[in-house]
Amino acid sequence: MESSAEHNDLVARTAIDRRLAGIVRPVIESMGYELVRLRLMAGKTRTLQIMADRPEGGIEVSDCAEISTTLSAVLDVEDPLEDAYVLEVSSPGIDRPLTRLKDFDAWEGHEAKLETGEMIDGRRRFKGILMGTEKGSEGDEVLIEIEDQGKPVTIGLRFDWLSDAKLVLTDELIAETLRTRKNAGTINDADFDEIQTDTASQEE
Repeated sequence: MESSAEHNDLVARTAIDRRLAGIVRPVIESMGYELVRLRLMAGKTRTLQIMADRPEGGIEVSDCAEISTTLSAVLDVEDPLEDAYVLEVSSPGIDRPLTRLKDFDAWEGHEAKLETGEMIDGRRRFKGILMGTEKGSEGDEVLIEIEDQGKPVTIGLRFDWLSDAKLVLTDELIAETLRTRKNAGTINDADFDEIQTDTASQEE
């Protein structure tokens, strides 16, 4: 069970986002998925963007369609929005947003970009290698190794300081994602073997 601190503004930023998340999250979790992020986007017709994943990772297009169908029925009954809107359900993608404290532990060792709501030592943006989390005297901290005058330095940023965080797309991240999905059974090696064979035959 996640603590309330993990359901912070990175998952749902505004008051309406948080109210919608209160409806959406239990439905998604009852289906065996997790809510990664929810945003109600403004526009001529508003868009309710929902990002979901499996606990072990590797959500598929068919999963998103299933979630969308179920949520549409629930939202029609709850009717939380007065105006018309479009529901979009998607996967986090490889360079995924980091919205929960546990995400920073799960992706330790990978490169990420973090942004704070206010200036911290003269800056708001930090790019470096995630080094996990730890309990600080004033709350949970995200550890990140950054370059400081050409030398690697690990700093701690309070989780509740963060306004945005996401992974950086690297070869290592792609390899790790594929490995995780393979272990979860959502990737078939034969699919990749067939692609490699076709490529090889074209080169001959």
